[in-house]
Amino acid sequence: MQMHECLENWLNWLIHEKRARPNTVQAYRNDVTAALVFLTDHLGQEPDLNAFAGLRPGDFRAWLAFDAGRAERGRGTQDGRARSRARRVSAFRSFMQYLSLHHGVSASALRQLSAPKTRKRLPRPLSRDLARSAPAEIASLAHHPLCAARDEALFTLLYGAGLRIGEALSLTLRDVDRAAEAGLRVTGKGGKERLVPLLPPVQKALAEWRKYHPCPTPEAPLFVGLRGKRLQPAVARRVMQTWREQSGLDSSATPHALRHSFATHLLEGGADLRAIQELLGHASLSTTQTYTLADENHLLAVWQAHPRARK
Repeated sequence: MQMHECLENWLNWLIHEKRARPNTVQAYRNDVTAALVFLTDHLGQEPDLNAFAGLRPGDFRAWLAFDAGRAERGRGTQDGRARSRARRVSAFRSFMQYLSLHHGVSASALRQLSAPKTRKRLPRPLSRDLARSAPAEIASLAHHPLCAARDEALFTLLYGAGLRIGEALSLTLRDVDRAAEAGLRVTGKGGKERLVPLLPPVQKALAEWRKYHPCPTPEAPLFVGLRGKRLQPAVARRVMQTWREQSGLDSSATPHALRHSFATHLLEGGADLRAIQELLGHASLSTTQTYTLADENHLLAVWQAHPRARK
């Protein structure tokens, strides 16, 4: 079996078995395809399963060296390029694990290689006052009452419930109707479901938005555009970008920053880390613990402002 066939089978497996998100699948397709193109040139022909089983650490090092050289010629910051390379190594490892599981191809040679080191990114939340005022301020920039009510409801939901933008835009009106009984059921990464309570301000904003909804049937998307089609993430990001630029904020003020704000402000208020993990839908507690690091950095910055902190 040739590698392009294995690649398609692996991607289908990611979609149907692992429930990987479309953006993840597309990124993995691009990353592994680029690696296979290099290996085809490196070996003189497209590798099949037997050729893959015979790959040595030196073959993978050659790929990493080639990839590093290509990355250095690319755009972006050094850390950003390192992150892209780390993602490509991760994608290729995932592909090798699939070959090992389904075709008996050993992945030991690739396991000997280390991914590029990257700096850990800490969440950059908005301040409490800014996070609370953002939804109304964003809505005030809309040129249509429907868009204003929708934007206020959407960004209130992101901050008030800690949702990812994709999670919020995948909701239907029926999901909100059911939330009155046991909380909002959200489908996150990997198809994992979680229940999130809706605070009164969120419920109020959603109820106001429903007065303007152009197609208020249970199966209709919760957030739509003027034509009644499901709102796209790019539109929501562009709306917030307009507000960010008019408010003089930096590029970290994104819809995802509202999710960071939700978690950070809960932590500052004394919420349990495990509870925050459940609300965010993190598979690992270590992911949630990045918020404690961000909080420690904030405390350190405050401490350094003390006159005695200066030598």
